[in-house]
Amino acid sequence: MRIKKNHTGVLLMLLFGMSSYAQDHIYSQFFNAPVYLNPALTGQFDGDIRMNLIYRNQWSGLSGDLSYISASADLNIPKFGGGVGLLFTRSSEGTAYLTKNNMAATYSYSVGGDELVASFGIQAGFTNRRIDWDKLVFSDQIDMRLGYIPGSISSAQIPDVSSKFYFDAGGGINIVYRNFMIGTAIHHINKPDESFTGAQAKLPMAITGNASFRVPLTPANSYNAADGAYLIPSVVYYKQAQASSLSAGIQFKYRSINTGLWYRSSGKGSPDAVVVSFMFDIFTGSRNGEKLRLGISHDATTSKINYTNTSGTTEGSVSFEKYFPGSSGYNKFNGLRCYDFY
Repeated sequence: MRIKKNHTGVLLMLLFGMSSYAQDHIYSQFFNAPVYLNPALTGQFDGDIRMNLIYRNQWSGLSGDLSYISASADLNIPKFGGGVGLLFTRSSEGTAYLTKNNMAATYSYSVGGDELVASFGIQAGFTNRRIDWDKLVFSDQIDMRLGYIPGSISSAQIPDVSSKFYFDAGGGINIVYRNFMIGTAIHHINKPDESFTGAQAKLPMAITGNASFRVPLTPANSYNAADGAYLIPSVVYYKQAQASSLSAGIQFKYRSINTGLWYRSSGKGSPDAVVVSFMFDIFTGSRNGEKLRLGISHDATTSKINYTNTSGTTEGSVSFEKYFPGSSGYNKFNGLRCYDFY
């Protein structure tokens, strides 16, 4: 068995890391990583170009690294009937610095009108998976009384392969009807082989589903009103092999301010975390429709690992969108889009 030379907190992290060895990470601010959530959301925004960046530092109270980052840029191209985008995702997990770097292209096509819009998206790219075997120690490098023996060399046979490349693909659909939105996506449709050892280890397909409903707080607010106050209850479901997660919560949105409270469960309904989120839109209404959005959220761990051990999880995000100078789409209602729900 491999364990790290640090204290028991790292061992705890390693055990939890092993249990999720072949699982995708989940962002609490799923609405600030739209292309990562569902490729059908590519180009679904109020502008010509959008850029998103989100960073997640999970269980910061534990020694070791559990961090995730996603960056995307997508274009809204009405002549194509949708949008195109690029998505970069990086994860770093565990004491062996298991990292994944994925670069993917996305495309979406939308049909419908002012009240109903259906979007269909595809995603395709390549992933590099890498591990640093030298960061781990084995049981024959451990003294029962003194712990890790500095300078010791294990007799265990380490795999020759420490890096793996593979093709990865996915697709999704998203539907907006007046004040209701629902979508689903399937990632890793081709079930790529992630193995370092030669023994087949296929990455399971990951299925996500999301639904939101926008409730106007004043009678004057209709489904196509940009301003005003709204309550937006949402649910997001994740399923990958035997692992599952359900997030349910509500946002309060008024003009450029959005706050949210969420509860997330994992497994067979077992508690995972309570999440608080805040978003702020800056310099909206400018000449070319520029909008800078800043978001922050914090997960208070409620699972058996508990908040005292983990210090919770924090996410930060930033997004920017604008119209190109002279764009024909500026200040024009083009039907409902997913951005109306966050």
